[in-house]
Amino acid sequence: MKEIYALSRQYGFKIIEDAAHAIGASYQNELVGNCRYSDITVFSFHPVKIITTGEGGVAMTNSSQLAEKMKLLRSHGITKDLNKIHEKSNDHWYYEQVELGFNYRMTDIQAALGISQLNRLDQYVLRRTEIVEWYDERFKDVAVDPLIKKSSRTSAHHLYIVRVKKGSQLRDKLYRSLIDNGIGANVHYIPVYQQFFFKELFGDKKCSLAEEYYAKTITLPLNHVINDSELEFIVNKVIDIVK
Repeated sequence: MKEIYALSRQYGFKIIEDAAHAIGASYQNELVGNCRYSDITVFSFHPVKIITTGEGGVAMTNSSQLAEKMKLLRSHGITKDLNKIHEKSNDHWYYEQVELGFNYRMTDIQAALGISQLNRLDQYVLRRTEIVEWYDERFKDVAVDPLIKKSSRTSAHHLYIVRVKKGSQLRDKLYRSLIDNGIGANVHYIPVYQQFFFKELFGDKKCSLAEEYYAKTITLPLNHVINDSELEFIVNKVIDIVK
């Protein structure tokens, strides 16, 4: 983000930081979402994320102008702000639609659900970190590589991904075997340019490093409620299959 921010100063573009997976993470010893290196940072509260409101998310900014603009757009472009309305009125009920906005509001019930989990965010991230460190230790002498972690940041560990050293054939076998044993493995993600919509737009493309990564990657279960016996079961199955 620091390098991208430097480019934005040089070339004059704005930055919307996609932190959908990163609530509770830190970068340069500061929490992600502080917008030091972006104009807006967005978090996702989809059900699979670390905390959820059922769906939706939140946009963070340090700009009062952007904050006011987003508040206006989320509620149909309607305002009662006397500084924004054109027809002055003394009636308290009077409002104006000053812009074409949308119905982007989160419900009060969803917000209450999110706030109740936000208070436990540190606890969730701590447990996920413990699990990741345990996974990493167990996979030291196994034919899978956990993702490399950089010292200048701490992850919220939304996902636990390993790369299978022997490539897609073993990755596919590992995935099927884990699913057959009731383990919720997954693959993140299919390269975007391989999706039908983008093929129609741009034709067949090839990004060799993205495809190499995709062919080897598999996601193992990670959440703060998983227990030690379940983790042991998962790891033993992975070790048995890759051996």
